[in-house]
Amino acid sequence: MCGIVGVVSHQPVNQLLYDALLLLQHRGQDAAGIATNHSSMFSMHKANGLVRDVFRTRNMRSLAGNSGIGHCRYPTAGSSSEEEAQPFYVNAPFGITLAHNGNLTNWEQLKEEMFKNDRRHINTDSDSEVLLNVLAHEIQKATTGLLLDPEAIFKAVQVLMRRVRGGYAAVAQIAGVGLLAFRDPNGIRPLCLGINETEQGAEYMIASESVALEGMGFRFVRDVAPGEALFIDADKQLHAQQCADDPKLQPCVFEFVYLARPDSVIDGASVYATRLKMGEYLADKIKREIPEGEIDVVMPIPDSSRPAAIQLALRLGVEYREGFIKNRYIGRTFIMPGQAARRKSVRQKLNAIGDEFKGKNVLLVDDSIVRGTTSREIVQMARDSGAKKVIFASAAPPVLYPNVYGIDMPTRDELIAHGRTVEEVCKEITADYLVYQDIDALKKSISDVNPNLTSFEASCFDGVYITGDVSPDYLDKLEHARHNPKKAVVEDAARTQLNLNAATTEA
Repeated sequence: MCGIVGVVSHQPVNQLLYDALLLLQHRGQDAAGIATNHSSMFSMHKANGLVRDVFRTRNMRSLAGNSGIGHCRYPTAGSSSEEEAQPFYVNAPFGITLAHNGNLTNWEQLKEEMFKNDRRHINTDSDSEVLLNVLAHEIQKATTGLLLDPEAIFKAVQVLMRRVRGGYAAVAQIAGVGLLAFRDPNGIRPLCLGINETEQGAEYMIASESVALEGMGFRFVRDVAPGEALFIDADKQLHAQQCADDPKLQPCVFEFVYLARPDSVIDGASVYATRLKMGEYLADKIKREIPEGEIDVVMPIPDSSRPAAIQLALRLGVEYREGFIKNRYIGRTFIMPGQAARRKSVRQKLNAIGDEFKGKNVLLVDDSIVRGTTSREIVQMARDSGAKKVIFASAAPPVLYPNVYGIDMPTRDELIAHGRTVEEVCKEITADYLVYQDIDALKKSISDVNPNLTSFEASCFDGVYITGDVSPDYLDKLEHARHNPKKAVVEDAARTQLNLNAATTEA
């Protein structure tokens, strides 16, 4: 999960990009970067940290140009080193910068192909750098002569989509040529287009979420279709073409559960409205499973579960209260690296209002339960504050499988629900009752808001990996690399040396 944005304007775009990244900060707090294009030259600044901490006045002054791209990172494939902050840059052909949201499932294979067949060196373990080099290589192959036209660009993206697997949305600048954006053939990761009509002509913004467009004064036009590429040329003319062989709209359900801001609209579905629906369906299940009169008050775990909790309380006819206050200056625990950091941050992040808990049977509503660390701490906080009983409800189903399309849930043994029954998870988090949303109800929550959405990427709940290339062996390899990072680096280096030897022999 990352936030990406691209802008083509009649005015300098540095401030526009900075402000748009602030609106997308919830999608990644690990690193941020901006690259602008001016007179066929790139200016770029990126570093680890929040957007507000990465950029200073001197950095902003250096980012000249009327077009540019921005990125805020949450690390998945690769590491969280500053060298892997985005955008990435390659100088041939033409010069290209790229920012990417998602995860490529075949990036290691592509990296080897890049070196052995395409003679391109990948300097990091970031799948985003691999994606950039695949794009650059295919643009070079598709180009005839010195000029690059939309037809050649779309041809390059067509080949890229045949080679690349996974969930991805990307924005890229081609120096002196224009701004390119594309979305994977399944539409797993979100991407949308906005326009701003000015006296000088149209300006365009492409971003991960509609909230970034609206917050910057751009009118939301539409979502980028699965497998579609958009290109805005040097004359600010918009070109669009379907580049996938068999596109299908199957957005990630976790965007609606947790990742996206509630004021965004993704693929025609209001995130806020879908979360209200989640609360309604969860309330119906609670009525079936929890004895009547067992719940005195409903409380959300701030912030993303609040819409579901409000609607749930209304449907149950039970009082809704705010029992936890969130410290907004602590990072989101879900995207913080390392269990120790998560444990330490929970009580720094949330504080209980004791009077709201004393002597009550409290129903706590969270958007999901992933590792269970935070849930266990919160249940204990409720008991410490005087709750008589603590009932826990998740607006999402049990997270049973890793997500390999851009969410940091790579190992099964980190998932509290994997290999456990609901009763066992309830015991692990020390709650009196535990109720999970049903998977069909979750999908219906989204389809109710937009009936055109009928198929979803929900692998972390149902184990169905829609790209068709994720096997148990693939997941085992991911877990091996995560649990043995030093060994994995050594093995990767050895594999690279073997490829180098092979390439030298062939030459």
